[in-house]
Amino acid sequence: MPGDLNDTSLLLRNLMDNLSDAIYFKDRQSRFMMMNQACCTRHGWESTEAVRGRSDFDVFSKEHAEQAFADEQKIIETGEPLDGIEEKETWPDGSSTWVSTTKMPLRNEEGEVIGTFGISRDITKHKEAELRAAYYAEQVRSIKERKEEDVRMAGELQKTFFPRKYPVFPAGVSSEDSRVQFLHYYHASGMVSGDFCAVMQLSDTESAIFQCDVMGHGVRAALGTALIWAVVEELSQQERNPGDFLARMNELLLPILRQDDVFLYATACYTIFDASTGMLRSANAGHPDPLHFQGSENRAVWLMDDDSLRGPALAIVEQAEYPTFEKQMMPGDSIVMYTDGLYEAIGPNDEEFGEVRLLGAACHHASLPLAELFPALINDVRQFSLSGEFDDDICLVGFTFRNPM
Repeated sequence: MPGDLNDTSLLLRNLMDNLSDAIYFKDRQSRFMMMNQACCTRHGWESTEAVRGRSDFDVFSKEHAEQAFADEQKIIETGEPLDGIEEKETWPDGSSTWVSTTKMPLRNEEGEVIGTFGISRDITKHKEAELRAAYYAEQVRSIKERKEEDVRMAGELQKTFFPRKYPVFPAGVSSEDSRVQFLHYYHASGMVSGDFCAVMQLSDTESAIFQCDVMGHGVRAALGTALIWAVVEELSQQERNPGDFLARMNELLLPILRQDDVFLYATACYTIFDASTGMLRSANAGHPDPLHFQGSENRAVWLMDDDSLRGPALAIVEQAEYPTFEKQMMPGDSIVMYTDGLYEAIGPNDEEFGEVRLLGAACHHASLPLAELFPALINDVRQFSLSGEFDDDICLVGFTFRNPM
């Protein structure tokens, strides 16, 4: 009866005529025997009747036709289908399209392979979008890689700002015999850092220690340290009063760091020590209070312990004033300056390690030499921290006064 749903040819004809995907049947030589209208239109042929005996070599480039032929001959030989492969179709005019293709062996009633048949869906737009996405992802990866390499090189350059050797007193003695012994420790949380310290010899008896912490992290902060490093090198030979040194530094940095679209500031501490008298002079620009280790009593105290002695951070206030603080050091005493990353580690209950715990740890380790004291303090903070790591940069720098010259 007309329209009988058991009529296989009717079902196949409906499928062939209405499916937008390309359907085709080929003989053992990969020549077309039948295809639907969608496939015919795609190949540029006038009618489905005109396709018999033609092959991919009649419509595609030689390279693509040869690859399709090889795939189909393998299916005929093995009886194994190719399921959902992506094919790039290259046409004679050089243009390309993409299809998702499933190719299967075509068998007769006896089960013999007499050819192949397949169905292809045009995925050109999807594939081009995928290729564009992959291209842009590669561009982003390449740019990111170049930037990371630049930052890595900047980090290596930044390390050269830190002390590579320390002054000795008196001149000519070994570091082991020096009346003043220096030490610093630096750890960046990223490839570059906002922390910086310098140890400089000012005269036959005087040395200077400078430490700063530029606001923030990353490249902006690192650029700030590079600028400060240049200023420190210049001012250290001009200003012998720590307060005047910081005031002059503030004057130079403020117009550079305070732009319309840029706001950077830095905390800093500058200390001058005279090895012949044991006199220490220091000024502070919003920086954490240094630790004073009193060797004769094996204890640690804050060096200043008076907030009125601290001036504002650098590059915030115009014409800022920085008091100079004096302290008589005794043989065996040590001074340790540090950045706030040392005590801002977060522990249980989101509690910060804090300055109170830092002072307690310093008192506990007060008898240690600097080479053992620094890692002991750092280890105490690590054990307190939930992550066991520091989220901020860390810099410690200090000296021990052994004997006057």
